[in-house]
Amino acid sequence: MQFLEVNKLCKYFVGLRAIEDASFRLEKGEIVGLVGPNGAGKTTLFNLLTGFLNPTKGEIDFRGETILGLKPHEIVKKGISKTFQIPKPFHSLSCFENIVVSVIANLKTAKGKGRGAEEKARDIMEVLGLREKSEMLPGALTQGDLKILEVAKSLATEPELLLLDEPFAGLSVSEIGQLTSIIQDLHQNGLTIIIIEHKLRELMKIVKRVIVLNFGVKIADGIPEEITSNRKVIEAYLGSGGSSFASA
Repeated sequence: MQFLEVNKLCKYFVGLRAIEDASFRLEKGEIVGLVGPNGAGKTTLFNLLTGFLNPTKGEIDFRGETILGLKPHEIVKKGISKTFQIPKPFHSLSCFENIVVSVIANLKTAKGKGRGAEEKARDIMEVLGLREKSEMLPGALTQGDLKILEVAKSLATEPELLLLDEPFAGLSVSEIGQLTSIIQDLHQNGLTIIIIEHKLRELMKIVKRVIVLNFGVKIADGIPEEITSNRKVIEAYLGSGGSSFASA
């Protein structure tokens, strides 16, 4: 049984081809980068995978079952969760309360483990290094801690597939290093991850495989070393005169 299979997925808006015949497979336990120039269709693809958008045509199967037509909360219960590029915490709730709400939203998780939502939230905060920030409101957090809180909220639903949308955007070098360590630990503990990211040097250090979109079309799929030397990818980022993907 294939973990995730996307087959000939298309999404058209009025006058715009956002995704065109995108097909790929994902094995359980992979960590994959999803890259492409601005407007390539990356976030649209995430929104199709998580039910925020319905495809014009095509198929999405997760663990052998179609997830087409399911609402976002139903897909979360199936085991797919995503973070947002711009963190969206509940600003009137503490960090701890934000995570508790995410646990409670997935009742199957809280009941199935026989543990209270608060205990599970404390465990997540401990693992992600947020314990000392538990009573703080999101508005008092650094951008780096906001991104970690966003990951924590997603982990509270116990996903099997985690989608990270530009986790490094707006972060300092040290914050990127901290979040990188968290992502690597999650992957080493068996979580399957897809990452959209424009900071390509940082991304290539984490992922084992990269899928490249350009104008909604998949133009490459391979290991980082193959992608960085792929002429179609270089031209997509830098134009026909480009010669160094590393500078993108």
